[in-house]
Amino acid sequence: MSATTATVDVELDTKHSELSNAPLAFFYEHPQWFQPTFAELDKRGESYSKIFAPEHFYTPGGERPGFRVLFNRMSPSADRRGHGSAILHTLSWLGQLELQGVRVINGTKAFRYEISKALQLSLLAELGIRFPKSRVIHDPRHAVAASEGLRYPVVVKPNVGGSGAGIVRFDSPAELQAAIDAGTLELGFDHIGLVQEFVPARGGHITRVETLGGKYLYAIQVHLTGETFDLCPADICQSTRGEALTNTGGGACVIEAAKAGLKVEGYTPPADVIANVEKIVQAAGIDVGGIEYVVDDRDGEVYYYDVNALSNFVADATRVVGFNPFENLADYLQAVVEAEVNRG
Repeated sequence: MSATTATVDVELDTKHSELSNAPLAFFYEHPQWFQPTFAELDKRGESYSKIFAPEHFYTPGGERPGFRVLFNRMSPSADRRGHGSAILHTLSWLGQLELQGVRVINGTKAFRYEISKALQLSLLAELGIRFPKSRVIHDPRHAVAASEGLRYPVVVKPNVGGSGAGIVRFDSPAELQAAIDAGTLELGFDHIGLVQEFVPARGGHITRVETLGGKYLYAIQVHLTGETFDLCPADICQSTRGEALTNTGGGACVIEAAKAGLKVEGYTPPADVIANVEKIVQAAGIDVGGIEYVVDDRDGEVYYYDVNALSNFVADATRVVGFNPFENLADYLQAVVEAEVNRG
């Protein structure tokens, strides 16, 4: 890669591909999450372009773009920021790039799992990996009937989520029915939702395992407040010792009021958990991703419940897990780009 770094958001289609000769491009939507990655590449003098998903368009069957590798960083929670129209657009464009022979990191296969919690659970079932008992609905009116046979409390999750967005807990069928009658039960962007058994977390925490290149990278335990399902690791701003965390890029930790009490610590999962996590991401075609699981306080069993192709590393990772994973990610990106360039 050249020593010139492109840091201006550009829109690349067949008419604009000449704007950047960088072999690596990022396709992204969230304005802050990926600054540490960009900062690490800038420090190394690496050349890349940034494509802002909400402003993107392309020509079907158009000329192959100038970049050799695209890193898909599109978020399934984009609808929460007014950018939901870019979600299915992304799936179509990634498909075209793959048809053109472009190497897409977290490509169409991974992104299909990213934008469907229902499909994630089907994958876990096929792999023989335990997950919370669930039903998939497409109409809020069906929620109570679908919950029959599930243990309450239950949660209703939008199929297209991200960072715990839109998850609501119900402690009884009557409470769930009241939400239906009031018209407040929302299934989200694609009008599909999960009715799922709520799993009480042993020790008051969930575990998120990050992977890179289909292999285990590190894990963290996120200690819950009981007030939010929003567990984005980049937005957690306290260690378990109460230390303030900042992101590796040097900026302030992105924090919202509901997340103020969340705390995090590094953790090494058992070998069988690591094996399951690697099995999941490899089956889903996820190059860079995270898997979340919880130990049920009632039976001590491990339940996997979320498959993430958009992986945001924990804030202040060096302090939390003992190393800077953005350096590992940059190494990985450099290796992928080099392999594609050498392939000709």
